[in-house]
Parts: sequence; C-alpha cells; structure tokens
Amino acid sequence: MLKLLFAVPPLLFIALLAQTAAAPSAQTAAFAQTAAPEPAAASEPAAPAEPATAPEPAVTPAGPVPDTNPVKPTAESQARAAATYKIDCSMCHGADGNGKGDLVADMGLKMQDLRVPATLQGMSDKDLYILIHDGKGKMPAEGDRAKPDDVWNLVILIRSFAKK
Repeated sequence: MLKLLFAVPPLLFIALLAQTAAAPSAQTAAFAQTAAPEPAAASEPAAPAEPATAPEPAVTPAGPVPDTNPVKPTAESQARAAATYKIDCSMCHGADGNGKGDLVADMGLKMQDLRVPATLQGMSDKDLYILIHDGKGKMPAEGDRAKPDDVWNLVILIRSFAKK
C-alpha cells in the first residue's frame, strides 16, 4: 500500500505532462504558423520570396479598435485599472507613472515620465490602446489577458497621471 502512495503521484504527473504536450497552446500554434519555413534542399529550385506585409492592426473581440476611447470611467473600473497597472506596469513605469520603476535599471531601460503632459501629447487613445494591447520592445503585450474595456480603462488611468 505504501508503494502506491509513492508510485501514483509521479505517474499522474507524467500523464499530465504528456497530455499538456499533446495539445499545443494557441500561442505555440500561432508561432508555428508564422515561423520561417525550413530551407529547401539543394536540388529544389528556390521559391521567390514573398513581399513583406505590414502587421495586422490590433483587433478586439468586438472588432477593429475605435479611434477614440469608447469607455466611460467609473470608480470601480478605475480601481480595477489601478490594480492591473500596479501588477503589470508599475515595475517599469513607476507607481505614479514617473518612469522610475524597480526594473528600469536592471533591464537597462530609459522610461519617460507619464506625469509630464508632453509625454503622451502626440498619442491618440487608439495609439495607447494598441501599445498596451500589443506591447512594444521589452514591454509585454496585455493582449488577450485583459478585456478590451480593461485596456481602455488603463488608457484613462495613464492619461490621468499627467493631470495630477
């Protein structure tokens, strides 16, 4: 009986790993579709290269990203945005948007101060939405982790830093 106690958990763990490996995640499948094809054998003629295409614009589950923010902030939605910002953004952008987060020096980043109105002056709400949704450089994408309304509320929160 004691042997079963030690043998069953590792077997269940191995079965779980095999099941997870058998079903690739959506992110893995998307990478596999966009990965470069393997080089052709020397005996096959090279196919002409396809022209580069521009990346697709950000699209929410409801459709294309609108030019202006469609969300009206509430106290609850801004509290949720502040919690998301604290978890996902403040480590680089700073707790109040000053650009002096804990990881800035470690990652060799130079962050702009979001409290200065000129920092976001040339960016539309749509630009900020796409930046948060898709990420840029070392900034990870919020992507499908957040609902579109949550991303729009982050845009409102970020714009509020310059008004304080």
